[in-house]
Amino acid sequence: MLGRQRERATLGDLLEVVRAGRGGTLVLRGEAGIGKTALLDYAAQRPTDARIVRLSGAESEKQLAFAALQRLCAPMLDLSRRLPGRQRDALGVALGLTTGPAPDRFVVGLAVLGLLSEASAQRPQVCLIDDAQWVDAASLQVLAFVARRLQAEPVAMLFATRGGEAVLDGLPQLHVRGLRDEDAEALLDAAMIAPVDRQVRARIIAEARGNPLALLELARATGPDQLAGGFAVPDLPTPAARIETIYARRLAALPADSRLLVLIAAAEPLGDPVLVWRAATLLGIGPEAAGAAQSAGLLAIAGHVAFRHPLVRSAVYHTAPQADRRAVHRALAEATDPQRDPDRRAWHLAKATLGPDERVAEELERCATRARSRGGMAGAAAFLTRSAHLTIDPARRARRILAAGEATMQAGGFDAALELAAAAEAGPLAPDDRARTDLLRGRIAFARDFGSQASALLLRAAAGFGAASPVPARSTYLEALGAALIAGRLSGGAGLAQAARAALSAPPPGPPAPADLLLDGFARLITAGYPAGAPILAQAVHAFRTELIGREEGLRWLWLAGHAAGLLWDFDSWEVISERFVGYGREAGMLAILPVALSTRAGAHLFAGEFAKAAALADEQAAIAEVTGSGIAPYGALGEAAFRGQVDRAAALTDAGTKDALDRGEGVGLSFIQWATALLHNGTGEYGQALAAARDAARDEPAQRFRNWGLAELIEAASRVGETDEAASALERLAAAGGTSDWALGIRARCRALLTADDRAEDLYREAMDRLGRTRLRPDLARAHLQYGEWLRRQRRQSDARGQLQRALDLFTQTGMAGFAQRTRTELAATGVRTRRPGPGTQGDLTAQELRICRLVAQGETNNEIATRLFISPRTVEYHLHKAFHKLGVTSRTQLARRLPEHEDKNST
Repeated sequence: MLGRQRERATLGDLLEVVRAGRGGTLVLRGEAGIGKTALLDYAAQRPTDARIVRLSGAESEKQLAFAALQRLCAPMLDLSRRLPGRQRDALGVALGLTTGPAPDRFVVGLAVLGLLSEASAQRPQVCLIDDAQWVDAASLQVLAFVARRLQAEPVAMLFATRGGEAVLDGLPQLHVRGLRDEDAEALLDAAMIAPVDRQVRARIIAEARGNPLALLELARATGPDQLAGGFAVPDLPTPAARIETIYARRLAALPADSRLLVLIAAAEPLGDPVLVWRAATLLGIGPEAAGAAQSAGLLAIAGHVAFRHPLVRSAVYHTAPQADRRAVHRALAEATDPQRDPDRRAWHLAKATLGPDERVAEELERCATRARSRGGMAGAAAFLTRSAHLTIDPARRARRILAAGEATMQAGGFDAALELAAAAEAGPLAPDDRARTDLLRGRIAFARDFGSQASALLLRAAAGFGAASPVPARSTYLEALGAALIAGRLSGGAGLAQAARAALSAPPPGPPAPADLLLDGFARLITAGYPAGAPILAQAVHAFRTELIGREEGLRWLWLAGHAAGLLWDFDSWEVISERFVGYGREAGMLAILPVALSTRAGAHLFAGEFAKAAALADEQAAIAEVTGSGIAPYGALGEAAFRGQVDRAAALTDAGTKDALDRGEGVGLSFIQWATALLHNGTGEYGQALAAARDAARDEPAQRFRNWGLAELIEAASRVGETDEAASALERLAAAGGTSDWALGIRARCRALLTADDRAEDLYREAMDRLGRTRLRPDLARAHLQYGEWLRRQRRQSDARGQLQRALDLFTQTGMAGFAQRTRTELAATGVRTRRPGPGTQGDLTAQELRICRLVAQGETNNEIATRLFISPRTVEYHLHKAFHKLGVTSRTQLARRLPEHEDKNST
């Protein structure tokens, strides 16, 4: 390989890393013919003991979900038995080897990572993916996921692409440039067998622009008379266009049968010679046709069908007459086994069909169903779109376009889905199908920004379903109400009241299901107040907590049931529901929903004072956001920082969370942030700042739980700065919010005690401690002891005050609430007791990933379980854990579990 010292050195360094037992990734970007494939060849030929796994993308299979992944994994599938069950099942479904629920593509990615990790335990693996721009979207997403997680495994992944695939952004990149003039001249000299006129030589080099393939093909295409002084070098805009034109001319010079044989090979991406010859036989093409194609340097057929360069395939396919393409696809469809590869056969049939054909359209619909069951939503959308194009009946065509839009939305193609929805509406849709178009638009609006438009669109969809379809209507009303709850104060369209009134106009068709109770409870609470809605909501919460709710229904509504439990101050139900929500999310591997479940569960842990568990869930949420590139704001982490009194960390998370909430139209996020800010500053004794934040949180509608929690913080802050009238008004609002649990009654007693000037305050504080002591809510119990101790000190009962304050300090210290702990120490000092503040910790030496892993180890998770949580391989877990052991000075997981809480507490101060 002439030149390319920089590129070869980079590849050499990567392969040395793999040889040393670590992983690495590189994306080669550059125009067609620039030498990317040659660099992959160089990597494949390096003297290592690595196993080479190589595949090339093909334009003709870009719509077949997981087609490329199937080829990559095929040689390693015997190792899949070592994968965790959920990963093994997800991979089997994705590759069409088994049936089951559609897997999340990131769980499939984790399975492929595990497969490569297992294979690399035997020998290093080098994966070469050429023409990545033609790899199907589902496979490329999985491969990019794996590439980002190669750390402790001796696996290299090299991509070569001429496109700008966003999914590969952020990976190490190497832009392959053209050859320098001196290298281009040396390559041209090596390729020519006859003298070249100096002017022609200069023209060829100038036209090639440093592109090696263009240089070779231009020289080959230039006749002897032109080499001696002519100037008939093709003048096309890019080297790739010049190369394709040269290949097209070379193809045109072949006999008709040879041209058709090459076209068959171009339309058949697997490179299977048996399939190619079977199709050729159906077209009456004999073996002699291969000779001319091979002599022309276009194609080689042996154990595998291989083109001289990927551009040959592209040039052959795109310059072929439409009639020839259809004939070739028809032959390939007939030659493809309908049992083993029905989707590829159907796709060839579709390509072979010129006009409407209901038989083919129905087959494509079946392909879409299979693609959807494997999690290949982009493939399902492509099948459905093509099916619609082949449909002549206007109503059926409109329904298929709408189904294509729904699949496209699920694949993340929001703009394309909206275009398909508009196209479907142009046809004769039934009323329910027209409602589905509004539902599609509403869900896209919700997925994009959670806010201003989603609720209004969903309400219109629900009204469209109407009384004739009460089940989808009520389900959509509940979606609309949920969207309005999340949009909160930022709702620019339909608000909660409008959604609630509309929902009440559509009663359930029979005995209410749990979701019906949830809808009616919220609707009545919003329109008629707490006494009207709370009993129905309590029934809904009880149903979601105790009844056998299916996973699909649970994943849709458990977040809202958890919200209702918090609104009702029902902590026990909140815990059960949030735990079930996380369990369902993990079982399904649905990473779009799991962050919401984790955030809900983390909130319950925070109120129980289990900050390490909450932090571990926040870490998992962050890992998902890193994997998917999206997710909810870091509410769990902010809540933890507020409870712990970590002012600087909370400020940074508040800034990030506020921006995210505003960008997404997520008003409930702003409410949470203001409540957390009030909690933080009440803990640090900065009551003016706490009051300002609490006022903002408490101005929400009664259906927002952060409003009630904000009222509790407002009462404390306002009472401390002398705003007793405002505190009393807030107490009335808090009492009107109801709640009969020990949590609700304990908080109300504590707040009422703050505003009681006489000895009755003592009875209220004791009631608060008694009620909260019967719960698992240690932070609220500790605050009751603190406030009682502060009251006792003001009553000059110093000895009694010390006992309550010491109990509060013990609880704050045990849970790690450093801000409240310092406030308590200040009060104790005023009673004459000196306490020592903990010294700084050393946990800062741990990296973020090491800390995430240590937290999960401390909870008893195995390496395999941690790998699944954090989307890395078990070998990577082991690598980070070894480093963490050394930094913390421990030698076992048991020692780490004992040591980590000390460091968590010290680093929170």
